[in-house]
Amino acid sequence: MGAIIDWNGNRNILASEDFILGLLGGVEDEVGPASAAIMYAIGLEWGRQDLRCFEIWFRREYGTSPHQANLKFVLETWWWPFTSQGWGRWRVDMTDRKQGFMFIDLFDSAVARTLGYVGKPVCHLYAGLFSGFFTEMMGQLVHCIEIQCYSMGEPYCQFLLGGKDRIDAAAFWLNEGATAKDIEVRLLNEKEGEPNDDDNPRSTFQ
Repeated sequence: MGAIIDWNGNRNILASEDFILGLLGGVEDEVGPASAAIMYAIGLEWGRQDLRCFEIWFRREYGTSPHQANLKFVLETWWWPFTSQGWGRWRVDMTDRKQGFMFIDLFDSAVARTLGYVGKPVCHLYAGLFSGFFTEMMGQLVHCIEIQCYSMGEPYCQFLLGGKDRIDAAAFWLNEGATAKDIEVRLLNEKEGEPNDDDNPRSTFQ
């Protein structure tokens, strides 16, 4: 019938690099500098809806809710289909969850790889996706910002997830020229948040 249905019953489309360029370029032509916020909002809703779909097939495969399973296992299970479908590999660093934030390293971003070097973060769609997914998982609003991007000449993209205050601070530091490492050091120098249980997916960010 011309439809591509994956293992979990989701319909897929094949998208070329020209499609990605056209999508990003079209949005920017329509709304100018607000295009970053638009792409973030698209990713946010995508992440929220994808978590609902993920819960269904996770229960079917493993007989339990992702909210009751080990978080590291849940995250790798969720992201694997994205890797297999060309969205890139990731590495989640939960070392600083007790301080109320965490980092995601993304390798081979479909967006950054397509755009090439532009000298600024471009993976707003991914940032929104991570925000939407973790918001639903944690049961509270989790914000996300890209603090390092392949399109800035870096070897991989890096995202920071946390509460609004931390993300706003990171955005300010980024605009002031801070590197991803600078931002991490500054966050670690802040007052520690309440400890979280590493095996509880609903542990909250501070």
